[in-house]
Amino acid sequence: MKSLFTSESVTEGHPDKICDLIADTILDAHLETDPDSRVACEVLCKGAAVILAGEINSRAQVDVELLTRSVIASVGYATDNSIFSSKNVRIENLLSTQSERISGGMTTHDGRLGAGDQGLVFGYAKNETRELMPVPILLAHRITKAMALHRKTGKTALLEPDGKSQVTVLQENGRTLEVVRVVASAHHTKTADLEEVRHYLSQIILPEALGEWHNPDAQLILNPAGVFDIGGPEADCGVTGRKIVVDTYGGAARHGGGAFSGKDATKVDRSAAYFARFVARQIVLRGIAREAEIQVSYAIGVPDPISLSVDTRGSGDILLAQNFAKRFDFRPAAIIERLGLSAPIFTSTTNYGHFGKTGLEWEK
Repeated sequence: MKSLFTSESVTEGHPDKICDLIADTILDAHLETDPDSRVACEVLCKGAAVILAGEINSRAQVDVELLTRSVIASVGYATDNSIFSSKNVRIENLLSTQSERISGGMTTHDGRLGAGDQGLVFGYAKNETRELMPVPILLAHRITKAMALHRKTGKTALLEPDGKSQVTVLQENGRTLEVVRVVASAHHTKTADLEEVRHYLSQIILPEALGEWHNPDAQLILNPAGVFDIGGPEADCGVTGRKIVVDTYGGAARHGGGAFSGKDATKVDRSAAYFARFVARQIVLRGIAREAEIQVSYAIGVPDPISLSVDTRGSGDILLAQNFAKRFDFRPAAIIERLGLSAPIFTSTTNYGHFGKTGLEWEK
């Protein structure tokens, strides 16, 4: 049976992703000095305002305002005449320390590290790409990443930091056959001609980004709203954690609901999701199944998972896959040690998906 499936991505200049990157940069800055830092940082950006909120327990001394401005500049919002820019934003710092009753509850009576919160996570892998990722989200990320790369390397002077992509594929029995539709909206300079922007997307960005999946017959819907010369937090409000499907599998797998960015690895929303992806990859890499989705759940302060289940979606021996997954240690401390999650590596995960990238321990 044939069907259509769509996934989306956003650039690093999208308002929500600016917030995610600020939060992860603050997290990494604390971990650099104090690997035992406990960080739960939330960010909101709108107009010329940036609000930092949440709880941090750390021995590190971090200038969060300076870091926030450096992140905004690195993304591309650095001009003097912009409402939202590294020079013009006003920053309200509402970060405080974590309640002792919460932080103290993370360690059990025998000294073991409990889960930083209750919750459930999913990990997923599929063997239709080298990265073991679904085709639509992989391609959507390639498009937005190419838009940012062309802008930042000076290949074009047309583009500004904000932007989105959306890729629709034709599938048959879960296998991707071809790309049939692409939506892309590129934030552009005020002097750019709209048709020139559309031409650059269709003739330069998309063929390069889609590579072997480029389909000359696919329908292209480029900047469908027309002129897009006002973007970022000047045009829209950004908040951490609003791109959880973009961050994971583009809707091809379920999501537990917890966001990643701004959270240290004691928060299983993040660390256990990374480890569930790692175990799902091992199932697929070993040929136990062509596709694997793992669910893990936790209770706050309790080290051992409350539940662990595996779904191969009919692509392999589910009992064998479940028994294989049970060999792994899903306790938070074990995950942190195995994946090296006390290190300041989180800004490398923020944009263009937390999965399917080389160099990350859960992708090995």
